[in-house]
Amino acid sequence: MSKLNNEELEILEAFDNGKLKRSKNVSEQLENHQVISEASFKKDARINIRLSSKDLRAIQSKALREGMPYQTLVASVIHKYVDGQLIEKAM
Repeated sequence: MSKLNNEELEILEAFDNGKLKRSKNVSEQLENHQVISEASFKKDARINIRLSSKDLRAIQSKALREGMPYQTLVASVIHKYVDGQLIEKAM
């Protein structure tokens, strides 16, 4: 199991102790989450970029090791960058 943060540990403990209660409007919440999720991850734009052959091979190799298409890996990296999840290392 991966490392859990404090909030995740509290949730897991509450679940194990039977303290979690099901929401009264579960189906409505699930439907809302589905709509939001689909809107968030809808891929509706195309781009064309030029890369060096070396970089493309490296991306394809990493994607292969991750078990995904390289375009998906590139899209994921761009999404994480835009979302602020990628942080540049100081050299």
